[in-house]
Amino acid sequence: MVAQVIRFFKIKVDADLQLMKANQSLEYVSEKLITKFGELIRRINPDLVFVLGDTATAVMVALTSYYAETPVAHLEAGLRTGNKFHPFPEEGNRRLISNLADYHFTPTSIATHNLLKEGVSKKSIFQVGNIVVDAIRVTQSAVKTKYPVFNGINFKKRIIFVTAHRRESLGKGLQEVFSALKEIIKKFKDVEIVYPVHLNPRVRKPAQKMLGAVKGIHLIRPLTYEETLWMMNHCYLILTDSGGIQEEAPSFKKPVLVLRYVTERPEGVHAGIAKIVGTNRNRIVQATTKLLSSSSAYQRMVAKRNPYGDGYCTERIMTQLRKIFRNGKLRKDRSKFKK
Repeated sequence: MVAQVIRFFKIKVDADLQLMKANQSLEYVSEKLITKFGELIRRINPDLVFVLGDTATAVMVALTSYYAETPVAHLEAGLRTGNKFHPFPEEGNRRLISNLADYHFTPTSIATHNLLKEGVSKKSIFQVGNIVVDAIRVTQSAVKTKYPVFNGINFKKRIIFVTAHRRESLGKGLQEVFSALKEIIKKFKDVEIVYPVHLNPRVRKPAQKMLGAVKGIHLIRPLTYEETLWMMNHCYLILTDSGGIQEEAPSFKKPVLVLRYVTERPEGVHAGIAKIVGTNRNRIVQATTKLLSSSSAYQRMVAKRNPYGDGYCTERIMTQLRKIFRNGKLRKDRSKFKK
């Protein structure tokens, strides 16, 4: 899943920590990353370490950088739900990173306000947008006109694109989602559902059991980044528990039903282009039915602009970095670390 992104963006990998294994635990990833990244950071001795997002990798890199007395910049800072177990473990991770970071690059005014409310200095916060939108802008021309993984799907029908894999939804939550999908596909004959199934056995096994034989529901392998962009461009509606897709979908002007009970990306909800439905079968069916049955309801949820960025986040980051390096602030911060 990582390799395809590296290939698509033509990223030069300078070091591979070789952490991944089947059915890995958070404890395993954390332990290995601290040790292996600790060796790497001491060998390279960087002036600044950037961490992106809220994964276990991000929080452990931030912690290891702190141990190495190296300043940390957090990209996508300030996202909050207010519940440390939703989403799990991302909400806890990003709170921890905020306490370790020296520079906070936020995507929106809501994220900026969250950090200010927590006592983070305004001088260390830079509101720049989200690089997810930048990635879409610069890669659109590289997306192909068709992909074999979508063979057999009838795109003359309205396509519902589904992603569902969050830890807090495993078990009963996913069963409710899958029951809702069965009801929707039975109710609308002009609809097909495309669900790339996560590799986690706790997602894959119940998905195959409940949906594998249902006509009109396509269980396919996990999509590459470019295939995901293609699908968002060609689908009619998106049901997702993914944070990234919530940010990407407005660029494709597709309504989003969020298969979670809270979101750290409320901008879409406030703009009326996303709606939280949780993992309750009835709520999912009702919200989906409304969008499939009413063109006016659907049009009200079509984004006029992407509230998460304008595609030029990277330029703003570089501008701030030049200022930080030019005025010597970074050197001063490092000297504080070393005292």
